[in-house]
Amino acid sequence: MDVSIVIPAFNAEKTIERTIEACLGQDFNGSREVIVVDDGSTDNTGKIARRYPVRYIYQKNSGPASARNRGWKASKGRFVCFTDSDCIPQGDWVEKLLRNYQGDEKVGAVGGSYLIANPSSLLATCIQEEITLRHLAMPREVRFLGSYNLSVRNSVLEETGGFDEGYRKASGEDNALSYKILKHGYKILFDREALVAHYHRESLGKYLSDQYTHGFWRARLYKEHPDMAKGDDYTRWKDVLEVPMSLLTMSIIPFLWVPGAGKIVVSLLLLNYLLQLGLAFRISCRTGRPACLLFSVVTLLRGFARTLGFTKGLWDVIIRWVGV
Repeated sequence: MDVSIVIPAFNAEKTIERTIEACLGQDFNGSREVIVVDDGSTDNTGKIARRYPVRYIYQKNSGPASARNRGWKASKGRFVCFTDSDCIPQGDWVEKLLRNYQGDEKVGAVGGSYLIANPSSLLATCIQEEITLRHLAMPREVRFLGSYNLSVRNSVLEETGGFDEGYRKASGEDNALSYKILKHGYKILFDREALVAHYHRESLGKYLSDQYTHGFWRARLYKEHPDMAKGDDYTRWKDVLEVPMSLLTMSIIPFLWVPGAGKIVVSLLLLNYLLQLGLAFRISCRTGRPACLLFSVVTLLRGFARTLGFTKGLWDVIIRWVGV
């Protein structure tokens, strides 16, 4: 078997059908299998998946890291391709990922980029454009790849142990795997022509909730990989700066009764907002949609959501460390 495609799924009845069909329809000459790991869905995900010629595996809800591990450990392919149940790989996705391994046994993993599956949503469009800008700036050889569009040698997964199942949510587990692959002496390559379309968030509340989760799990990630706390090829200096700025702002708010505190908070908020305008302006120009300037407000709120999550995650790390 040349390739195994692993799809972790949890309550994905609205999108899983298109994901499976796209994976089964890959324009790839080698042998392949598609494995769907149902992570304890309570909707019709399993019923839909069993309609197709895939290997269907059901497990109790244990998180996406566990589901991906369950999938690759049951796989037969020399290479394992991972995508998510709300992604639609392009027809040449597998072929474009695997071409990067040719002639270099030290290439341990290869990943690609995003397209957007729901372009009618303003928020989803802005999210996609930000990702596109980040990916355009990424080098060929990188330190991090997302598991929504990822391939790894099966032997490298065995050597590294795969995903860390301690990350129970969809956040941090792909970073941790990337860092382990690097520490085992392998290269990670980024091919921006290997594409999957993704249904980005359309609800601001759900998007900010996701960002809180990302912040929470970053605390554990940076404890385990402190050398990556300064950022990787996807993270930008603005992401790093937002956390202390947001934390400082929130720490002053309880003391607004102190003379001058209000002016400091307003100044910090204004400075933080100005940091967001550049990105929103670029997205507005790229899309031709002036309304995308509102994304500056979203990214401002996102910084606070991430900071709150990181603070909670850091507290949990400290509590576990001292054994309370």
